[in-house]
Amino acid sequence: MAMQAVSPEPVAETGSVVHAPERSVLVASLLSMTGGFLDAFTWLSLGGVFASSQTGNVIFLGIDAMSGQWRQATHHLLPLAAFLLGASLAIRLKSPLLCLAGEIVCLVAVMLLYHQIPDMITILGISFGAALQSASFRQVERWKYLTVTVTGNMLRALDQSVASDRDAARGTAVMLLVCLMFLSGAAIGACVTKWLHAWGLVLPIASSVSVLWLCRPQLRS
Repeated sequence: MAMQAVSPEPVAETGSVVHAPERSVLVASLLSMTGGFLDAFTWLSLGGVFASSQTGNVIFLGIDAMSGQWRQATHHLLPLAAFLLGASLAIRLKSPLLCLAGEIVCLVAVMLLYHQIPDMITILGISFGAALQSASFRQVERWKYLTVTVTGNMLRALDQSVASDRDAARGTAVMLLVCLMFLSGAAIGACVTKWLHAWGLVLPIASSVSVLWLCRPQLRS
C-alpha cells in the first residue's frame, strides 16, 4: 500500500505569544512618552492648549463657552477638530507606519516654521499629527491602550489587577508602565520646552523615528 504523504502541520506555540513590532511594550512606551511631551509643549508655549489629550480641551471649551469667552473657546475647539480629522484619516488609511511618518512630517514642519506661522496653525499641525499616531497605535501586546491619555490606561490596569487569567499581572504592569511613560514625557517636555522652545520637538521627533526603525521588519514584509 502506498503511503499517503502528510503535509506538515503548523505547530502551536506553547510559550509566549510573538507580537508584531508595532505592538511591543517598547513602542507603546515611546509613543506614550511622545504624547505626554506634546501636551506639555503646547500647554506651556501655545496658550494653555492640549495637543493630544483632548479631554482637557473639552473641559476648557465648556468653561469658556459658559462664561462667554468665545474667542478662548475657539482656541480649544480648533485642536479638537484637527484631532478628529487626523484620527478619521488614520482609521481610513489603516497604515500605522505611514501615519507615524505623517506625524513626524507635521512635527518637523512645526519645529522649522515655529516663528513664521501663527500659533493656531502650529496647534492644528501638532494635534493633527498626534491624532494620526494615536489612532494608528492602539494595542500593546494583547491589550488595548491609548498613547494620548492615562485615564483609560489606569482603568485597564485596575481591570487586569483583578482578572484571573495567567497574563493579568503582566497586563497590569504594562498598563502602569504606559501611564508612567506618559508622565515622564510630560515632565521632560516641561523642562525641555523652557530651555529649547520649539527645538525641543527634536525629542518627540527622534522618539517617533525610533519607532519607525523598530517596526522595520513590517516595512520589509
